[in-house]
Amino acid sequence: MQIPHRAGPGRNVVVVGTQWGDEGKGKVVDWLTDHAQGVVRFQGGHNAGHTLVIGGRKTALQLVPSGVMRAGVNCWIGNGVVVDPSHLLGEIERLEALGIDVRSRLFVSESCPLILPLHVEVDRAREARRERSAGGKIGTTGKGIGPAYEDKVARRALRMQDLKHPERFAARLHELTEHHNAELARLGAAPVDEAVVRDAALRAAEQLRPLMADVGYRIYSAHRDGANLLFEGAQGTLLDIDHGTYPFVTSSNCVAGNAAAGSGVGPSLLHYVLGIAKAYTTRVGSGPFPTELPIDVEGSVGRHLSEVGQERGTVTGRLRRCGWLDAAALKRAIVINGVSGLCITKLDVLDGLAEIKIGVGYELDGRRLDILPLDADEISACKPVFETLPGWTQSTAGLTNWEQLPADARRYLERVQELVEAPIDMVSTGPDRVHTILLRHPFRA
Repeated sequence: MQIPHRAGPGRNVVVVGTQWGDEGKGKVVDWLTDHAQGVVRFQGGHNAGHTLVIGGRKTALQLVPSGVMRAGVNCWIGNGVVVDPSHLLGEIERLEALGIDVRSRLFVSESCPLILPLHVEVDRAREARRERSAGGKIGTTGKGIGPAYEDKVARRALRMQDLKHPERFAARLHELTEHHNAELARLGAAPVDEAVVRDAALRAAEQLRPLMADVGYRIYSAHRDGANLLFEGAQGTLLDIDHGTYPFVTSSNCVAGNAAAGSGVGPSLLHYVLGIAKAYTTRVGSGPFPTELPIDVEGSVGRHLSEVGQERGTVTGRLRRCGWLDAAALKRAIVINGVSGLCITKLDVLDGLAEIKIGVGYELDGRRLDILPLDADEISACKPVFETLPGWTQSTAGLTNWEQLPADARRYLERVQELVEAPIDMVSTGPDRVHTILLRHPFRA
């Protein structure tokens, strides 16, 4: 029997970061939504930050998918995301204050685990203890992300759907509060008031209930009916809980393969993987960084990247560590994600440098490696091997055509393609959505 379809299926693109986050994914997703009818967030929480610049106006998003900036585009938060109810409502209100219609097109999976104040307190208490210990901090944002994911895996999490049932919510919260207050006592921190947490969550529930949905089936239905969809990753591949520089990682899977599990659809719906990488490398927080440059030396390349690139975390405001592009690390990310094509962002930040280096591999214990090792201690021991290319003096800022780029900028990008064995399909030359060079369109590739 033939199953009727009302339209041909759409084409779907996964956008993932291929470094340590902050690659400019939000701007690229916003640009691509001109050809999409829906955007899906599939992992992470409000520890992620996407800054969009549209018509010169900056907008910072953390939980709401970047497609919200395009009128008529549906936005889905998948089951793989951990949701802080108060933060989500605050973000919605900030967007509405800008005149953006949010609630009619934002849908949140009922299966999303909740981040509650008790998770935040545990997160901060643990990080404070790590800071006092010899091991030092991991660099968590203190938003409660890790403890919320722990509860999910331990099968004790409260989820969005629990907010529909106040008595059930209160009973499960009581057990959860007992568990986390015991840990807070062990860490020497003050306990969380269960009644305060309960009352705030149930107040938020009144506004959240209309947003709850069977997100996986809605995505499937939209695809079946011909919609083009974007799956928007947060953080970056090298922060992935399984594949990143463990333990200096986030608490979720940031890779393309999780777009299916974190959204509630099958992998056959993922047609093209767009990897986002800066033309150089940055990292926030602790952890190994082989091609890092000092940013505190006046007139140095590291200071140039930091200042010209305005390298501060969207969520924390912390200065990002900066360094040359690490092609060997990027190659690892391309393998893990099955990247179809790359978008290189912030090319314009390299303007004016006399020479540009690319990390092409490492020396480790007398061996030469051309791909990032899996062990964080080994990565810390790696000595980077650089290849030097000529820089360019002309400005690339705002260019929208490949032929407009200086010859040495084109050669730099072509060399990156060779080293990482993946095509560059897009180049971003500035923060605004129009500052983009398109070589191959992900929705048409």
